Amino acid sequence: MTEQTARRGGRGARERLASTAAKLFYRNGINATGVETIIEQANVSKRTLYQHFSSKAELVENYLRALDETGTPMERPLDRVELSPRERLLAIFEAPPMDRFRGCPFHNAAVESAGSWVNVDALVRAHKRRFGERLVAVAQEAGAEDPYTLGNQLLVLFEGATALATSLNDTAAVVHARSAAAQLIDAATRKRR
Repeated sequence: MTEQTARRGGRGARERLASTAAKLFYRNGINATGVETIIEQANVSKRTLYQHFSSKAELVENYLRALDETGTPMERPLDRVELSPRERLLAIFEAPPMDRFRGCPFHNAAVESAGSWVNVDALVRAHKRRFGERLVAVAQEAGAEDPYTLGNQLLVLFEGATALATSLNDTAAVVHARSAAAQLIDAATRKRR
């Protein structure tokens, strides 16, 4: 059996491509991940890739749209209804242990794009705005006197902490940000308790 006939297309090829690309884009970076690597690891042909995605840029956009729908792992605690609003706001500052901390995939995409991928930049901006709006909404649930200010302060803290943790490959920045976030939340909700 040749390499070409060993490659699988058919059912599930699009999902394999999307899943493989997502893992590689996050782990290795978008620019460092070539189409050939995606094809090889997804076990599809180049033809199959281009039947499903017209370009690498479209694959990147698909990756970000999928993340936007589910939220990034660090953002998902905002949806955990079993937690109090305060706990949900603090839970975004929990970084799971990993060999290489890669931070926020949307931030990473913005950095790698550097303004050259218009659709990617638009997806990143839209996601970050919605994340900020979600933080404001949960800050309001927590009883913040000024939920808009608290939500945006937490957004800046989150973005800075995850970017620094990515740069240093050290989640200590996220731990310190959580402590600062607790102080901000407590100060913003003190008068209402």
